[in-house]
Amino acid sequence: MPHDPSFIEYYAKRAAEYERIYHKPERQADLETLKRLCSQAATGHQLFELACGTGYWTQVASQTANSIYATDLNGSVLEIAQAKTYGCKIQFDQADAFSPAPGKNGFTAGMAMHWWSHLRKSEVKGFLDGFHRLFQPGSTMIFMDNRFVAGSSTPISRTDDEGNTYQWRQLDDGTGHEVLKNFPMQPEVCSLLGGTAFEIYWIELQYFWFLTYRLK
Repeated sequence: MPHDPSFIEYYAKRAAEYERIYHKPERQADLETLKRLCSQAATGHQLFELACGTGYWTQVASQTANSIYATDLNGSVLEIAQAKTYGCKIQFDQADAFSPAPGKNGFTAGMAMHWWSHLRKSEVKGFLDGFHRLFQPGSTMIFMDNRFVAGSSTPISRTDDEGNTYQWRQLDDGTGHEVLKNFPMQPEVCSLLGGTAFEIYWIELQYFWFLTYRLK
């Protein structure tokens, strides 16, 4: 789905609307906890962020990271991210999450927030293998994404034969878009990490989950 032109178009059109998801009153307590966890996990790292979007979590991580190399495929969201102020050295780049940062090295941590849920179940293992190859053993990985909560989450519009779930979303311009949005649970995530990770830390809040681990 992330390679689907319709998915790319949707996030380009949604760029100016994206951060409204962080304005929902019922999610504020969770977001404060996530900001603390993200800041702690990023502390002292040379951080490589995939799918940085509008820079919301880039800004959080920048308060404690040594540096951040932040990428996204979508130029519209990068324009918003680049206009913000950060707490450490930042470099932005337009790049595909499935083939990121050729020739880059020296990162000690990787981060991708609200990205896992947009991967098909069949894509996750390949994505992780490719992402992990950018880092040395002992590096820290940081992920966060939504949990499905009826009444707060957008309803599931359909489920395909592989078990991927989709939502139908409408933008301010009136256009409707079907978007892949999976909601993995801890056993599924940990099984995908296999023998590649140690010091796995998973926490479920009411509306989000947060995951860190280190690479073997």
